[in-house]
Amino acid sequence: MLDHVFTDAIGALRDAFEQARLERQAFEERFQSDVLLGDLMWQTSYGLPGEGQPPRVQADITCSWPTWSQTAYRSWYVEEEFTEPPRIEIEIVLRRQRLTETPDPSMVLNSLPLESPPIGRDPLTRSGPTVESIYGADLSDPEFAIEISYAGSYELDEDRLADGSSLDDDFGALGGWIAATLVCVGDVALAEN
Repeated sequence: MLDHVFTDAIGALRDAFEQARLERQAFEERFQSDVLLGDLMWQTSYGLPGEGQPPRVQADITCSWPTWSQTAYRSWYVEEEFTEPPRIEIEIVLRRQRLTETPDPSMVLNSLPLESPPIGRDPLTRSGPTVESIYGADLSDPEFAIEISYAGSYELDEDRLADGSSLDDDFGALGGWIAATLVCVGDVALAEN
């Protein structure tokens, strides 16, 4: 088994999502490496139980481990000087889909907080919405979707690097927050299939 702080963080996130009873979307998990730059990326999607395929509401989670974080982690691991703490970049995209009319973004934004609960020291910050139109080949019966992103970073200081159990504590509230936020997004009165 690979023993690395980034895979430990992935495990802590999976545990948080399972404890919140979120349902992982089949075939939607990826672990990628940028061969040229060296960055690592983990992507997955979770939804509320019983939503069907594709789910009506879902959360797409992306965690990135940049090359410079690996360099900082390696320096700490081999007991060199700890200059800059490594960070995991996190983005959570909340998506409401299978809509039959263009959604009013203000209705969705009014139901959501500006920030997530703190993950470690800092919360994730909400960005503006994206509205999507999806047409079939014959351009009839379009479907619509709306996405709202939360992004930020999780800083790994020396204490967090030394004690992996702090990852469970720091990421623990994220699963419940995502589940509750997906319920809020799903409760907004929008026309859907």
